[in-house]
Parts: sequence; structure tokens; C-alpha cells
Amino acid sequence: MQVAVTVSLTVGWVYLFVTGTELGNVATVAVSGIAVLGASFLLAWGAETAEKDVPRSFAIAVLAVLAVAPEYAVDALYAWNAGAGGATTEKCSQLTAQAIEASATPLARACHDANLAIANMTGANRILIGIGWAGIAVFTVWRAAKTRDPAVKKRDGFLKDAVQLDTDIATEISFLFLATLWAFFVPLGGGIGIFDTLFLVGLYVAYIGLVLKSDIEHSEHTVGVPKYFQEWSLPWRPLVVLALFGYSGAMIFTAVEPFAHGLEEIGVANGIPEFFMIQWVAPLASESPELIVVAVLVNKARSTAGFNALISSKLNQWTLLIGTIAVVYSIALGGYGVLPFDARQGAEIWITAAQSFFALAILVNFEISIREAVGLFVLFISQVILEFALIRDLVALPISSHDLLLAYTGLYVAIGLALFAQRREALKHLFGLAGDAVRSAMGREPVHPENAD
Repeated sequence: MQVAVTVSLTVGWVYLFVTGTELGNVATVAVSGIAVLGASFLLAWGAETAEKDVPRSFAIAVLAVLAVAPEYAVDALYAWNAGAGGATTEKCSQLTAQAIEASATPLARACHDANLAIANMTGANRILIGIGWAGIAVFTVWRAAKTRDPAVKKRDGFLKDAVQLDTDIATEISFLFLATLWAFFVPLGGGIGIFDTLFLVGLYVAYIGLVLKSDIEHSEHTVGVPKYFQEWSLPWRPLVVLALFGYSGAMIFTAVEPFAHGLEEIGVANGIPEFFMIQWVAPLASESPELIVVAVLVNKARSTAGFNALISSKLNQWTLLIGTIAVVYSIALGGYGVLPFDARQGAEIWITAAQSFFALAILVNFEISIREAVGLFVLFISQVILEFALIRDLVALPISSHDLLLAYTGLYVAIGLALFAQRREALKHLFGLAGDAVRSAMGREPVHPENAD
């Protein structure tokens, strides 16, 4: 019954998509948004059911890829347009910033699309941490009063309650740490090229290869629809997982773009700049399936699996997304090329890497407190608000939007370094756990067996 009700939420969008019926922006946003909601529940059930037959980390990795697939599609579209329009680092550097912003010529429009690809990617990554990680941490602690989530630790002091994460997440955090360090160097090349693609995509492939060799852990917390499907025999259980993944993935992939595009047009019609909408509103819409899925898991007192999904999403966006848009760009260009971006987008990449660096410093001891979550959110939202105010000339500040990004980058890095210095033993423990996971996957004995406890 629950599955039937949830599938019914997507029927309206299926009808519109199949028949090609066009509605107004508000109606499209409503119908596609409801479909995304239903598909997110189906996706969560599919991932939980899959844990019966595959390692939990792999099931969550698949969930994360499907949940953020619309983000890949949006970025790929802009990267394709940039390549098809002939945008290169050399050609774009010969145009003025004003010409590119105004899309004065086809080439200027292509250079503008290249910048939009970066803006959309960095916006999605910062939303995932600034709203996703922070919001889910607060939601987990708040729901613990009813769910009795054992991962929530009550502590004395103002906003000291924290979500304790499973140490099995050390592998994901370590891989994300490597991707984050690499990202700091990306702007120095003036674009995203072959070395970025090889390193970042290779990193994600290595991660997937590692988690596939992990042990299958049967959860004792599975309830409701996933528990019902887990009781099915072979081959029906894997088939229902594939059906849930396939249907929910198709719904999310087809419905989120119209959902995001409708919101964009509503915003632009109300005087909000296009660039701001594409960097913040569209990614917020495309990240919504992931946040809904994690909220469903948290509501079942499965906060560890929820944070696993969030970190896995950040990892695949910070590796696969960056690496593959350069490939899409080169295909559209008709040969190898470096996806160009201007100095402003270089600063966007730096602040995104810095935010990730700070967030990892928070998680290095396998917990996030309400105080830390609030800090993540405040830093994120204050920068967005100040940037919007600067763009709309609502306030007079002695710095430009570009300088604002660099200032926040420095702030994130400074706080992150201070936390890592304070938690250096936790960082050593984290890398020890990740190293042991790699050795175990290769059939070797762990160097620090005490870390497994």
C-alpha cells in the first residue's frame, strides 16, 4: 500500500512527460516537485533493501549517484553548450567580462555557459554541506526525542548535543579529503583539464572498487517497506531493488530539471539575476532528492546511513562531476580541450574547496555537534546573502564580490587548520582506519587492529 501511494505521487509527472503537455511555471514546479518527493522515497527504500545483498557503502554510493544525477545533467548541458560554441581558454580570455556576462556574441554566450557550469557545480557542492550536512545534523538531534537514535549524544552546554558517526565512514572522509586538496589546485590551471579528470575520476573508481570488497552488514534497524522486500527470496529481491532504483532514477532525472528550470524562471521574472538563480536555486532543487532521502533515513533512526549518503554525494560531486563535465565539454568541442572559466569562478572553486576542508575538520573526530552545524550554516548563508546584496547594490561594501569569496576562503581555511591542529590525533586515527580498510580489501591484515574496535 505504501509503495502504491508513493508511486501515485509520480503519476502526474509521468502523464505530462509522456504526452508532452505543457503547463505554466507554477503548475510545472508543483507537479514535478511532488514527483521528486515520491521518487526520493522509492530511492531510499531501494537502497535499504539492497543492503541485504551488497555492502552498505556500495548501496549508498549508488543511491548518491542517482539522487544527484539531475545535477550532472544540468552541468553537462552547460559544459556541452560551452564546447559546441567553441569556448576555449584562449578565446574567452580575449573577451571582456561585460561581453561574456551579456552574451553579446555566440562565442561570448559559450564562454558564459562555461562559467555557468562551474557556478552550478560549486553552488551544488556548497549547498550540500551548508544546508545538507548542517540541516540534517540539527534534524537528527531534534528527531532523536522520538526516534531514540543511539547516534545522538546528549551533552551539557549550549548546543553541545552531537550526532556520533560510525567509524566505517573513515574511507569516504579520507577520499573526500584527497579530492578537496586537489580542488585547491584546479583554479591555478585556468580550467578543468585532463589531469583533473584522470585524478578525480580515478579517485572515485578506486573508492567504488574498495567498497565493493567490503563485508555485507545486515542492519537490525530496517523496518517498513525495506524490511518487507528484504524478506523476498532470490531472484525477486534484487529485481525489486533494480526496479526501485530504475523507476526512481528515471523520475528524478526527468522531473528535477523542469522543477529547477521552473523555479529559475519564476525567480528571474521577479527580478533575481539569472546567474544567482543558476548557482543557488537550481542546485537547491536538484539536491532536494538527496536531502529527502537522508531525512527519511534519519526518521528511522538511521542517521549514520544518512550521513554516509551525504558524504558519498559530496564525494561523487567533488570527483565524478568535476571530472566528467570536462569530458562532455571536449566531446562537444570536437577534440581535447580545457573547460575554461574566469577568475570569479576560480574563486568560487577555492571557496567551495575551503568549505569542504572546514567541514572535514569538523567530521574528523566522527561527530558533528549542533554548534558546529550552526557554524557551517551561518558561514554558508552569510556569504550567499552578502553576495546577493552586492550583486543587487543593496549595500555598499569596500570589497568586490570576488574579494568577498577570497575572504571567506581564507576564513574557512583558517578555522579548518585550527581544528585539524586541535584534532591531530583524531586525524591520525581517521587515516589509520582508512588505511586498514584498504589493506583488508586487498586481503592483508590491518596494521592497527585496535582501530577496528
